[in-house]
Amino acid sequence: MELQTENLDTVTAFKRILLCVDPTVASARAAAFVPNLANKETHVRIVGVLENARAVIPFGPLAAFHLSAAHAQLLAAVESACAVAKEMFTSSGAVVEIQILDLVTHGGEVVHELTKCAQDWKADLLVMGSRQHQGLLHWIEGPLSEPLMKFAECAIFVIPERCDFVWRGGPQRILFAADGSSASQEALRTVARLANARTDLRAVHVLDLAALLTDFVPHTLLQDALVEQGDTALASASELFEGLTDAGGPRLDTALLRTDEANDDVAHAIVREAARWHADLLVMGTHGRRGVVRCLLGSVANRVVAVARTPLLLVREKDIP
Repeated sequence: MELQTENLDTVTAFKRILLCVDPTVASARAAAFVPNLANKETHVRIVGVLENARAVIPFGPLAAFHLSAAHAQLLAAVESACAVAKEMFTSSGAVVEIQILDLVTHGGEVVHELTKCAQDWKADLLVMGSRQHQGLLHWIEGPLSEPLMKFAECAIFVIPERCDFVWRGGPQRILFAADGSSASQEALRTVARLANARTDLRAVHVLDLAALLTDFVPHTLLQDALVEQGDTALASASELFEGLTDAGGPRLDTALLRTDEANDDVAHAIVREAARWHADLLVMGTHGRRGVVRCLLGSVANRVVAVARTPLLLVREKDIP
């Protein structure tokens, strides 16, 4: 399905976009979105990721596997995917270049090499497709976007493989998850730069009712406190957005959402609202936690990536000046 939106002149919020490309369907879907974020002021680097053939075909040597021939075949597929992606920018006016990231030559893992590419090139946006596996395959592979969120220092734009639309002229219905944090405020600043007068914006804050179960504090007191916190976060978002946009710009709508009291979480509540409201872009701030804290608390952004069908823009807290 294609969103029926008009072609609009876009002032991009990103000047240096690193687009990760490989021969998968998820990668092709991601590449189709990026020209809508680019104009003549944008520099795009398309990085074709060529994995080690031994990793892609681990049982090859047991079946008279010819490593050099497999490497050449994989290289041809990646080069073709990069060429197709570059053609998409013909009318954008953006400066586009291609880099092949050959993990046989460079060594290392995909995540660390992509992170290094983004840092060395000073990218302000890293774009990739997300393969959302289910069951055992999810635990074996997992989405590449999840470990990248730990290490990349720039914003990350993730397009789920299950996304069934493309933009025309940029995002026109942007759903923003507000929690009152500095990361959330920086994400809203990015939203303001992406929006135009015909963009519909919706800021949501989720009350996690499933987390209110306790024997020590009355349920109603905790819920009242969370409601107050949510109202404050949404009011802060509205105030900040009004200060970022000119008169006649897009209007920000707000909503306080609630999870079910059992078998639910914040991530699924956000994804449900994005589907119900027909959002074509979901924006979240991330705190970039690592180590034990991340293991204990988990990441709402990670869970959203795992279940979303809507393109997701993640803005890092550490990017704030």
